Amino acid sequence: MNLPGDLLNWAIVIGAGAVTFFARASFVLLPAGAHLPPRLLRGLKYVAAAVLPALILPDVLFRDLAPGAVVNWFRIIATLVAVVIALRTRNVFATLGGGMAVLWLLKWWSPF
Repeated sequence: MNLPGDLLNWAIVIGAGAVTFFARASFVLLPAGAHLPPRLLRGLKYVAAAVLPALILPDVLFRDLAPGAVVNWFRIIATLVAVVIALRTRNVFATLGGGMAVLWLLKWWSPF
């Protein structure tokens, strides 16, 4: 057992948990008229843009892997097609439908 390494790992886990807890609790614990610093407000504008790819990317790359595969190329291709559809149409239903249609066609066409 590597005690300094274990302590560092525990400190990171506890620190990440504390940051997450206080970030979520701040909406309840701060007084109604509390003002947040402008620098923090500028940073919060980018949270959604950072969280969405962090949730989607692992599912696109590593879900339903073929034996011996490193990434799922079908999902990557379908995602790129969906991005193109989203940028051109700005329609959520067309994006979802187009991406899923490409994914299903690739799975149907594949010999795996």
